[in-house]
Amino acid sequence: MRDAFAAAFGTEPSGVWSAPGRVNLIGEHTDYNGGASLPFAIDRRARVAVALRAERVARVGTSFADDIVELEIDDLVSGTTRPVGWAAYVLGIVWALGEIVDLEDVAGFDAWINSDVPVGVGVSSSAAIEAAVCIALDELWGLGLDRRTMVRVCQRAENIIAGAPTGTLDQSAALLTRPGAGVLLDFARGTARQVPLGLAEANLALLVVDSTVRHDHTTGGYRKRRAECERAAAFASVDHLAQIPVESVAAWEGSMPDVEFRRMRHVVTDTARCFAAARLLEAGDPTKIGPLLTQAHASLRDDFEISVSAIDTAVDAALSAGAYGARLTGGGFGGASVALVDLDDVERVASHIADTVEHAGHARPVVFPVQASGGAIREEGT
Repeated sequence: MRDAFAAAFGTEPSGVWSAPGRVNLIGEHTDYNGGASLPFAIDRRARVAVALRAERVARVGTSFADDIVELEIDDLVSGTTRPVGWAAYVLGIVWALGEIVDLEDVAGFDAWINSDVPVGVGVSSSAAIEAAVCIALDELWGLGLDRRTMVRVCQRAENIIAGAPTGTLDQSAALLTRPGAGVLLDFARGTARQVPLGLAEANLALLVVDSTVRHDHTTGGYRKRRAECERAAAFASVDHLAQIPVESVAAWEGSMPDVEFRRMRHVVTDTARCFAAARLLEAGDPTKIGPLLTQAHASLRDDFEISVSAIDTAVDAALSAGAYGARLTGGGFGGASVALVDLDDVERVASHIADTVEHAGHARPVVFPVQASGGAIREEGT
């Protein structure tokens, strides 16, 4: 990172900051519906090397694009100029910070971005970049923001500048998680509670199965599901779908259009599964969450309709190979699935999944285990 920064900008960075990608263990499309989710940080991270500069100009470069993007800080804060493409996830943070603090006297900066968080897989590569940039600028500009405020800053950057209508799940995972734990996010109450996963202690691993089918949350599928959920909430006369008690779900069948009913049923039942999974993990028996993962996949596939054939095949293959549970993870329409397996069985199950998916006529997936990492940090020795 330091060498790449020096090559791009001709000077040394002040430091290197990083933030993780995430896997959402359970609770999908529940954040903007007032429900609950249980993500954890993974051991794949986005990194940003940053140094302040005298001119009020932001210059950013990255290992995955050839251009250096240069914009005036004042233009970013005012919204006169909006960054596009990959730079929106970096420079959008400047605009979002300018909404809540006075940036009139801050210096400009140079930043170099690198990441090994897979893009478009459903492990939140964008939020990892946003969080790393946010904690770097918070420190270098002396803003003193707390992590919950940073979550909102990163969400605003993603919603308004990058144009993806996401909730706060991804940013919360990148900024609030601790090593070895997930974070139970109750979006109705606005709370975040650390939940020990206990995977290593139980000799378990979580496999991520990258379908290589790419998604983009700035396009129509995610927006359409969000609009359908809003219509379902209007039919039920609630502010958010997760306010509907799980025992009342069946009574709504036939009382609202079928599509809206099924979207509602997923949100309410997945929120219930999320709280149930947290209780099982806190009780120290992570294998028991397996059936909840599999039930969640069926709900995402049939009620929320965001899975694809390659992911359905991967989930079935994981279960047939002995996984405790498996499901789509992330926003859907491509991306990845996860499977809970015995640690000693990782290679066999991963090979079986990849072979089965490929033999079914899909691209061979990329399968890799992940460990529970920690949230955004300034890296040691920088």
